[in-house]
Amino acid sequence: MDTPVELIVGLGNPGPNYERTRHNAGADLVLALAKSLHTELKFESKFFGETARITIGSRDVRLLIPSTFMNLSGKAIGALSKFYQIAPQSILVAHDELDLPPGVTRFKKGGGHGGHNGLRDTIQSLGNSRDFARIRIGIGHPGQANLVTDYVLKKASPNDFQLIANSIDDALQHLDLAVDGQWEKAMMALHSN
Repeated sequence: MDTPVELIVGLGNPGPNYERTRHNAGADLVLALAKSLHTELKFESKFFGETARITIGSRDVRLLIPSTFMNLSGKAIGALSKFYQIAPQSILVAHDELDLPPGVTRFKKGGGHGGHNGLRDTIQSLGNSRDFARIRIGIGHPGQANLVTDYVLKKASPNDFQLIANSIDDALQHLDLAVDGQWEKAMMALHSN
């Protein structure tokens, strides 16, 4: 069995202008998780974000949505993980993924940043560790690299938004296995959807 999860982070940009944009898919997942457990996230300035404490299965888990902009996500993750002494291997980061179509969500253990600024900053803040797990939420790709910035900062079409929301629900159905450190089972269950 792998390391259980102690912290789930949802990446996004702060403020109403960025709500429901593709780049906020990770933050949307954490919000959906908190809502499903009737838990409210509260802002904590020392962690530069909104946090909550939940129980998944028998595990005590912290939630975090950084209130920094995406490219400074690591500031919040670094502060909270250092305070509670949470190792990178016990962190699960939910983020938008250009390389997967809307409606597809995948668990992943470790890896690089793939050009994602939130992941790049997270890796740096964790002492250049890439050992944290990820929930990759497919948002699709606009087709050309020069269109990516505009694409991720725009709201998804109603159809794509629904596909993304459904894939977040799918991931949440199998989250307990991942949190428990049963990564192979979690991946098989989610990836067979």
